[in-house]
Order: sequence, then C-alpha cells, then structure tokens
Amino acid sequence: MKQITIISGKGGTGKTTLVASFAALAKNVVIADCDVDAPDLHLLLHPEIIRKEEFRGLKVAAMDKTKCIECGNCEEACRFKAISDTESGYAVNPARCEGCGVCVFVCDQDAIQLKERVSGHAFISKTKYGTMAHAQLNIAEETSGKLVTVVRNNAQRVAEEEESDLVLIDGSPGIGCPVIASLTGVDLALVVTEPTMSGLHDLKRIMDVTRHFGIATVVCINKCDINEENSRKITEFCKEHGVAIVRNIPYDPVVTDAMVAGMPVVEFSDCAVSDAIKEIWGGIK
Repeated sequence: MKQITIISGKGGTGKTTLVASFAALAKNVVIADCDVDAPDLHLLLHPEIIRKEEFRGLKVAAMDKTKCIECGNCEEACRFKAISDTESGYAVNPARCEGCGVCVFVCDQDAIQLKERVSGHAFISKTKYGTMAHAQLNIAEETSGKLVTVVRNNAQRVAEEEESDLVLIDGSPGIGCPVIASLTGVDLALVVTEPTMSGLHDLKRIMDVTRHFGIATVVCINKCDINEENSRKITEFCKEHGVAIVRNIPYDPVVTDAMVAGMPVVEFSDCAVSDAIKEIWGGIK
C-alpha cells in the first residue's frame, strides 16, 4: 500500500481540485481529507457518512463552586484571561481557555479540574470513488494536527481492511503541525504551486519541510500560463534543488465551472486541464 499527499504550502493553489480528479482516475483507493480546519473535498466527492466519532482535543478548565473560596488566584494566574470575576463569582470562559492547567496548579482548594471536551468529529464515508476518511474541527479549536492523525489512522485502517493499493491524502495548507501530520510516513509528496510570488515563497517553505523529513517530492505548477516569468522562476528553483516538475497545468475557466457543478474536472470536461491531470496521474503511478 502506497500513500501520496498532495500539499501546497498555501491555500488556493488547486490541490483539492487535483485530489478530486485523482480520486476519479484511481482504482482501489482510499481518500483522506486532512484539511480538518476548512475541509472542502466533500463538495466534489459527495461522501455518504457511515461512521462518526467524537474528537476530544484540548481539555478545558471546569470550576467546582462548592469548593471555590473566591480568592482570585486563578484569575491572576491565567494568561489567557479565561477566568473572570462575575456577579456570581469567578467563572471560566471555555472559549478562551487553552487547557494549560495553571489554574489547577494555583488553586489551593482543588476547586478546578481539566475536563475533556468535544473539539470536532471524524468521519468514515463512502463515495463513488472509494472510502473516504475526513473530519471537521469545531470553530476556534486547537490540536488540528492531532485530528489529522486520527484521519490518517482511519484511512490506513480502512485501506488495510479493504486491501487497497493507495491512500490518497489531501493535505492541509501551510507548513504547520497539520501539514506535518499529513506528510508523516508517506511515499510521495506532490506540491501544487502557482506562478505568483507567494506561490514561489511558499513552495520553498514546504520543500524545506519535505526535505527535513526525507520525503520524495515532485512539483506541479497550476495555472502555469497566467505568469510565464514566475513559472520560469519556479522551474529554475526546482532544477537547482533536483526536484522534478511532473507537469504544468494551464489556466482554464472550465475548472471553476466544474467546481460549481460539484464534480472533478476530469469527469466534467474533456479539456486541456483534464488531459494535463491525467498525464500527471499517469506519471505518478
């Protein structure tokens, strides 16, 4: 079983568009959407949820008012201003609590404890292209990297059960913890970039990450013809670092039409973009 992660280093480069088309082209595949903060692969693959599980991330402080003597030590110690003096006494604001535990440490009355809370949900779903593991982190919650790991574990378990040949992973944008969790242990990283200054900047950053973890990496320039000079700079940068560009994809408004229709572009239209994506997929295989 092989695992491929499609990443970008930034949002909006078209990696989810590419993953959806790969899912349509692949056979015997399990799909994992690891963008748990703002997932959108489901908009193209239309999964039918068959299993849902609670995700418990950071703990939150809970106050036992029967033990509290209203000394205010917890409010003074909390750097996140999650505890305040209200009309009914000191109280915890769960939306501000980071679960650090300093209030528990300073409370002499044992009136505060850290309790688990539901921070999101993970799903196993069926699509017409194969089983899909995905998740949704609740608003303003932390530990997205931990939830990505849950999605990865779910996908790998399903792939083993179904004897799938491939786990296709839609990675998180950026270079932070959820991206690292999306990349850990994969066989190949495909970086989707765009010919803009920010595209080149973030390509350099994400390639530093893949290089650090020793992950084989290839690059695809999406909408390559909107700025040929920047495409040339990206190509030169990749050559200097010995990273292959598997294929460039031209700009075409039909991609937007496919997104509006809620379909992978390779199924929506037989166009130059579809041909390029099919060639990329063939090269990756």
